[in-house]
Formats: sequence, C-alpha cells, structure tokens
Amino acid sequence: MDTPNIVIVGGGFAGVECARGLERRLAPGRARVTLVSPTGYQLYLPLLPQVAAGVITPQSVAPSLRRILRRTAIMPGGVIGVDPHSKVCVVRKITGELVDLPYDYLVLTPGSVTRTFDIPGLLDEARGMKTLAQAVYLRDHVIAQLDLAAATQDADERAARLQFVVVGGGYAGTETAACLQRLTSAAAKRYHPRLDPGLIKWHLLDVAPKLLPELGEKLGATALRMLSGRGVEISLGTSVSSVTEDKITLTDGRVLSSRTLIWTAGVAASPLVTSLGTQTVRGRVATDADFRIPGLDGVFALGDAAAVPDLSKEDGSYCAPTAQHAMRQGKHAARNLANLLGGRPLEPYRHKDMGLVVDLGGTDAVSKPLGVGLKGVPAQVVARGYHLFALRTGAARFRTGANWFLNSVAGDDFVRTGFLADKKGALRDFEQTDVYLSPEEVAARTRS
Repeated sequence: MDTPNIVIVGGGFAGVECARGLERRLAPGRARVTLVSPTGYQLYLPLLPQVAAGVITPQSVAPSLRRILRRTAIMPGGVIGVDPHSKVCVVRKITGELVDLPYDYLVLTPGSVTRTFDIPGLLDEARGMKTLAQAVYLRDHVIAQLDLAAATQDADERAARLQFVVVGGGYAGTETAACLQRLTSAAAKRYHPRLDPGLIKWHLLDVAPKLLPELGEKLGATALRMLSGRGVEISLGTSVSSVTEDKITLTDGRVLSSRTLIWTAGVAASPLVTSLGTQTVRGRVATDADFRIPGLDGVFALGDAAAVPDLSKEDGSYCAPTAQHAMRQGKHAARNLANLLGGRPLEPYRHKDMGLVVDLGGTDAVSKPLGVGLKGVPAQVVARGYHLFALRTGAARFRTGANWFLNSVAGDDFVRTGFLADKKGALRDFEQTDVYLSPEEVAARTRS
C-alpha cells in the first residue's frame, strides 16, 4: 500500500523516455508507473512528411508502446483535467468514459496541438500534419487530387486540384512541401502522362522573413534554393487571410484556386495546461529547471507543454518545443524521480545542442550536426542516421531503413486506401481541443 503511484500523461517523446528511464532505474515493485496515452504507439513525428509521401509506411514511425515498455501499465485514453489538491487526474478513455486516476507523482507530458488563428474557414478546410491519421489522410487526399484532375474535362477544376498550398516555413512545413512535391511530380510522370506537369504548383508560405531560421541564414538560403529549383514557389512574409473549399486568399491580396491547404504554422501547448491554474509562459506551464511546477506538490512538467528554463543560455529563455529536448527531458525526469524516491537531490536540466537535420527528399537535405553545416548527400546521410538512432525499437529501425531502400529502387505505386473517403479530414475532424475540463469542473468532480 506504500508503493508510490507515478502517473505519466502522454505517450510522446518525453513521456515514453521518462517511463523507459524509470523502468531502468527503479527495481520491480519500487513504484507503480502508469502511462496514459490515447494510442498504443509512440509516434515519431519528424518522419510524418515521409509517411504522407509514401516513402515509409505508418507502422515504421509508430513503434508499439508495449514493445518499448515492459513494466509500465498503459491506460488507453487522455487526461482532460488535473486536480493537484486531491492528487487526481480525470482520464477520458478511448470509449468516452471518464475515470479518476489518483497519483502520488504526476509527470505531465501532454505535448502540443496545431496552433491555429481566427482565420475564416481554416478549421473546416485546412489539413494538418500532427498525427499519424492526418499524414495518412493527407496522402490519400493529394493522390485523389491527381486522379480527379486527370479525369475532369473542366480546365478550372483541374488547375484548382493541382495547386497545393502549405503554410509554415519550419521543419514540418518545409519537409511536407518538399516530400509531397516529389510525390506529385513522380505520380504525374509515371501514371498521368496526359497531365501537364506545369499545372502542378506547390506554394510554401510563412510570415517569417526567412525559411528555416533555426538553421542559420546560409543553410536556410540553401534549402530555399533547393525547393525553388524543384518548382516550389516560396512566399515569405505572407500567410492566409481566408479559405473556402476551392479558394485560398493570401494576406498579400492574391487569390489561389486550390482544393488543398496544409496548415503547419507552429504548435501550441495542450489545453490540459489550463486545468492546472498555474503560471504559464506563452501558453506553456512554467517549471523550475528540475521540471517541478512551483506550488504543486509532486507535479512535474516537460516536453512541448512545459516552459523549462534553458540553462545553456544566459538570456532567460526557455527550451524550444522540439523532439530533441523532449527525449532528453524525459530521460532526465526519470533520473530526478528516481533521486526523489531514493532521498537524493534533484538535478537541473542542462543540455548540449546536437544540431538540426532537414530531409527534403531524394538527395536534397540540409543538416547542422554539432554546428557543422552540410547539404546534399552528406546532409542526407546525417539526417537519416539521426532518425534511425532516435527510433525506439530495432523493428522500427529495420522497417524504416527497408522502406527507404525499397522506395529508392522500386518507387511508389501511389495507391489511395480510401478508408477516409467520406471525411474531409480538416483540422476540426482531428484536433479534439474541446474535451478538456476547466479547473472548476475538475474540482467539482473530484471533490464531490
């Protein structure tokens, strides 16, 4: 009865690494560890653009949680509210049933959701790239546009179906535009010889003045040249002002006839953060350098939803919401929890930046490992090597490597699965941000 109960919220990079670390550091029976996750896999987000492009299969980027974790109990659902006073989480199981889950120590790693703005039509028409289902649906949608364009006799409809718009000049948006542009070019050349390749147009928009600013001016300009050389039109300082089913109006006044708007303009912390009633920094819950949330006993936060001080800098900034930080923070959080249970002091999180990688498909890539700028094949080797290393199971690494090899020698058949044909697949269909409880609703439930 005295065994402490550790609840980890979220099965992303930070949550899974924390659970793995606890399994390694704590002897069996030292604590009960429960991971709450709506899916039974850990999604490797950086490779979602390649899933959408058909370069690798969905299973390759979704290693099973039960293959990764052996002594952690997995609850299929999502935490929609937390009562720190009663030390209870409200879990919404995948059946819709609400259950109360008590904890002694709580590790919040709920991740992030797509950041949206009050743009007319955005939630109903734009498609995202945050989940495995979204990536699979987007592939179906893009291939469908080619099929429908080839079948129609209406020139205006054909032009609209062959014009694609991606918003977001960060990693997700740039890689998505790059990978899907290769898909449409290859599919048109191989299976739609009657389609004029010149009609296929890809636009990449971002309000920032530079593409991939995290890479630095030189590598960002290199990536821009690579994409421009493949026909992608890049408009910086520009975004979307409104969208309908067949038209996208840009902030610079242009109106594009298009049936495809892909929205990757950043992320926002999970709405779960608001149920805590604590201080936030740009929507992320503020923590100490050891991940503890001030004023909340036994509650830690890390990953995309947490504003963790970046001790490697002296400007008072916070760690960026990246996979690299989430994985390292998860490992460090496991060490701190083990220290806490063993009566040892907690350690602040410090990190050394390992660099950045951007895979643009084919032999196009830009990377900056340990501050060294690379482009082309060397950058591609580094990028894919990093991804293989970061995948959490041998099976996932083997599948991913095999997929890369098969795609390079056999290409793609550009097949639509059709299992989501009756859904539009817009942001509103996938982003369930209205299920979370307010602090008052949580308290009324747990203290009644």
